[in-house]
Amino acid sequence: MKSFGSKPWVLPQPVLIIGTYNEQGTANAMNAAWGGQLDMKEIIISMGSHATTDNLKVNNEFTVAFATKDTMVASDYVGIVSGRKDADKMAKTGWTIEKAPNVNAPVFTDFPMTLECRVKEKMYESEDGYYLVGEIVNILCDEKYLNAEGNPDVEKMELITYEPVNHKYIQLGAIVGNAFSDGKALK
Repeated sequence: MKSFGSKPWVLPQPVLIIGTYNEQGTANAMNAAWGGQLDMKEIIISMGSHATTDNLKVNNEFTVAFATKDTMVASDYVGIVSGRKDADKMAKTGWTIEKAPNVNAPVFTDFPMTLECRVKEKMYESEDGYYLVGEIVNILCDEKYLNAEGNPDVEKMELITYEPVNHKYIQLGAIVGNAFSDGKALK
C-alpha cells in the first residue's frame, strides 16, 4: 500500500450548504464539506472565517441543505465566492429563497432536503473559525422526494459528495443493501 501521510480524506464527505441571514436580513450561503451527524439531534460542521460566521454572531439560527447533481454548479460557486466580497452572490445562484418555518434562516427550495438548526455550541473558537454544533430543530423535504411510505427517498435526490483527493464531486449511487438487516446473514 502507498502511504500519503495525514490528509483530510475521510470519505464520503457531504456537500453541505449553510444558509444564514445577515444583520439586514439578506440571505447568504456557503459550501462546507467537513461536517456530519454528531448525535441524534445534532450536527457538527468545521467552519472557517466567513460571512456565514459573521452572520451567526448576530443570529444563532441556520439551515443546512444537501447539494445535488442539479445544484452542483451553484453549490460550488457559494464555496468559492465570499459573501463579504460579492453582494450579488445569491442572485447569481438562481436559487429560490424562502424563510424557514421554524428558524430565522433561509431555505433554498432548489434543494430536496433541508435541516433547520440552532447554534448549540461553538467549539475551539478563534479568529480562523470554529466547530459549529447545531441542534436540528426540524427537517424539511420537498414532497416530490418522498417514497410511498411518506419518508425522504435519498436515492431520488441525486446527492453529491466531495471527493477531496482529486477535488471532484461524485453523485451518490444506487442502494446496495439494507442496514441493520443484511449482516444478520452472518449470525
